[in-house]
Amino acid sequence: MVGSFLGSATLLSAGDTNLEQQVELLREQNAMLLQQLQRQSQSLDALTQKVQDLETANAGREAATAGDATRPGNGFNFGKVILGGEGGVGFSKTGPEGFAPNSEFTVNEARLFLEAPIWKDVYFYCEVDLATPENHNTQVYLGELYVDFENVSQLWGRDGQLNVRAGRMNVPFGEEYLTRNAIDNPLILNSVSDFWAVDPGIGIYGASGKFSYVVAVQNGGGNGVQDDNDDKSVAGRISFDPDPHWHFSMSGMRTGNVSAQNGGLSAEWFGNGFFQSIGSSSTTTFSVNAVELDLTARWANGYVKAFSGYAEYGDNDPTRGNGRDIFYYSAELVQHLSKNVYGVIRFSEAIADQGIPIVGNGNSGDYFSALTTDLWRLSLGLGYRFSDRLVIKTEYSFEGGQQVNGESRNQENFFGTEIAFKF
Repeated sequence: MVGSFLGSATLLSAGDTNLEQQVELLREQNAMLLQQLQRQSQSLDALTQKVQDLETANAGREAATAGDATRPGNGFNFGKVILGGEGGVGFSKTGPEGFAPNSEFTVNEARLFLEAPIWKDVYFYCEVDLATPENHNTQVYLGELYVDFENVSQLWGRDGQLNVRAGRMNVPFGEEYLTRNAIDNPLILNSVSDFWAVDPGIGIYGASGKFSYVVAVQNGGGNGVQDDNDDKSVAGRISFDPDPHWHFSMSGMRTGNVSAQNGGLSAEWFGNGFFQSIGSSSTTTFSVNAVELDLTARWANGYVKAFSGYAEYGDNDPTRGNGRDIFYYSAELVQHLSKNVYGVIRFSEAIADQGIPIVGNGNSGDYFSALTTDLWRLSLGLGYRFSDRLVIKTEYSFEGGQQVNGESRNQENFFGTEIAFKF
């Protein structure tokens, strides 16, 4: 009995010793696991911080370019230099009084662009237009070319609130110019008014919360290289995006006094032509003031865009008054019928009771300086978008109007197809 008891006690003592060793081993393992978890947690925190820093930098870059939707965001990277291009090729046919009465195969658009960093948040951008719908030749033209000082607002610790741009750039009036390039336009043609211009000057742009803005002071004259008048063009736009579905903006512009001599054209494009002097040979200057409201409503597979504007023409013709009131508007509906296929309808019109030059789809030789009182266009289109870099589209547009002399414009209907691309 005594031996058995002593044996049992010895086993129990050995068992306790083994249990204590196992418990100690578990403690050591737990301590090691805790250390590993702490190291992993520190690594995860560091990685999270890097991601946040990257997102902040990207957000600042996006905010800095809030007023710059026309600048392409892709291309080939050669180190820090980005080289890319866009274009559109197709087929056009109009009525006998239109710009393509003979069924033409066309290169509608071809441009190359280059973007390169200069120093910190300072960038250089250049665009070369090899072909555009407005150029009826094979000459090469300079598009935008500017130096961008982004995130100037970092001086007071804010991303994207203030950016400065100097050089040759788009006139920031209205919004149609933001999507008039072939790859961005759901149709082939633009609206009747087609308000846009590229002009040397200086501008500021930025965003804060749900608001963004862009303002520019530019030459205003139609030479494109130098100005014939001391008075400058001023244009600007302020936008409000309450949520991803709605967008609103208001634009204002004054061309300033533009010289009526040496061609008598403003930099601003309107109605597939230019604002131009319509005064007598005694007229020395003319000007245009304009305002526009834009609206966009988006849903999962489509959107509606609409704008309406008013422009006032005036000059200093000593022989007679040439004041003109111009009203214009456009409404566009795009609906995706499947993942890649979309349909689009757009109606637009420009009205000037006393007449202004509006070329529209007409032959520019006939209508560049002819006075038109009303011109409307109904465009129907269908497109297949392979990706954001390649789209095939077709369009039929009905166009009609009246000249100041009472003659109708009813021979300018348009049919066309286009392959638009970018790289």
